[in-house]
Amino acid sequence: MTPAEALAALRAAEARDGAIPVEERCDHLARLADTLLARSEDIAAAVDADYGGRSRMDTLLADVVCTADAAHYSRRHLRRWARPRRVSVPFPFWPASAHEVPTPKGVVGIMSPWNYPVQLALWPAVDAIAAGNRVALKPSERTPRTASLLAEIAETALGPGIARTVLGGPDVAAEFAAQPWDHLVFTGGTETGRKVAEAAARNLVPVTLELGGKCPAVVLPGAELGRAARDILAGKAVNAGQTCVAPDTVLLVGHTPDAFRAACVAAGIGAPEGGLATDSAAERLDRLTAGLPAHALTPPGEGRRRALFLVEAPPDSGLSREEIFGPVLALTPVPDLAAAIAWIAARPPPLAIYLFGATRAEAAAVAAGTRSGAVVSGRAVEYVAFPSLGFGGVGASGTGRYHGLRGFEEFSNLRASIRHGEWSLSRLFDPPRGKFAQRLISRLAKIR
Repeated sequence: MTPAEALAALRAAEARDGAIPVEERCDHLARLADTLLARSEDIAAAVDADYGGRSRMDTLLADVVCTADAAHYSRRHLRRWARPRRVSVPFPFWPASAHEVPTPKGVVGIMSPWNYPVQLALWPAVDAIAAGNRVALKPSERTPRTASLLAEIAETALGPGIARTVLGGPDVAAEFAAQPWDHLVFTGGTETGRKVAEAAARNLVPVTLELGGKCPAVVLPGAELGRAARDILAGKAVNAGQTCVAPDTVLLVGHTPDAFRAACVAAGIGAPEGGLATDSAAERLDRLTAGLPAHALTPPGEGRRRALFLVEAPPDSGLSREEIFGPVLALTPVPDLAAAIAWIAARPPPLAIYLFGATRAEAAAVAAGTRSGAVVSGRAVEYVAFPSLGFGGVGASGTGRYHGLRGFEEFSNLRASIRHGEWSLSRLFDPPRGKFAQRLISRLAKIR
């Protein structure tokens, strides 16, 4: 099925069946969650085969459980979210009433990446379906077994009148981005995100872009170094560091790289359970770290399974400029908090800034002096699994928010609905305007 055929089929279903009632949306979300859980081992096996070795636990937690929890969460709250929202009316227009009515946008296209191939396809779909939309999925061609399984899951849980899946490579992805969807979601790299946004703009399609960035972890003098090291490494080890919100660079304030390395060794975090997804990802990581002083925290793996490395990153190195997206942590000592803030502010805003040992005043200073999708104290990565918390970036790390209520609103048209009374003070200004109206307007405009 081509992207154009998928869009045409969903438009036809929309014309034939009309808007999806709230109760039917709830049923779709329940079936999607149940189907995901029933196929959890199939999903883990497919992702493992696509990667050539990926942690079963990472897949079950991040791709299956998180997505099923999101569907259950939205289902529980959907009836409340979908109610019309009354808004105030200025006194001169009384007794008019005004509401914002959440209405579906229509058909939402979703382009998802390979690193969390189920979660990043289906969590946006959960939010879009909760808002009453139909969805077309374009999974990554880098995980072909998982993409085919996604098509089966969507057909089983949602049916062809609600969801369609388009399979194919870069040419199909480019065609998908160019369709006149009612909303388009893209998760992936910043450069590709720019191309997707440009293609969508030609059809005036609104976009939600979830990109990435060099998410810094700032370790302040008040941090207990052993705990900070363990919390940072725990976030980095998930999916072998191939996570858009993974800690990328550790900014050490008042701590030496040697002390942090020792704390990391003492933390005893095991080797990443999975490997890099592709040979090109492994080659890119080798290029970024070539010639730099590195310290392996875990034994080397076989093939694309890599050790977890700490690498000191000079300011002019590629490791300092490019998102790492693998099991490597860059270490950068900075003299004080102001220097750490300047380091972050000098780069494109990341999805997340992680703080360790920060007082409330220090956290407030970081928030005031930087831009990011989130500021997180005390842990890394886990906040993405909060179904009630809007997730997204800013600037180069993305635009728009989804998850929970924010996702429902992202994929809704909050249509204004107004009902006027038979008379109001505002009608004094209807033409023809007499002297009284002219004097009143002058008084309101503070004209003497």
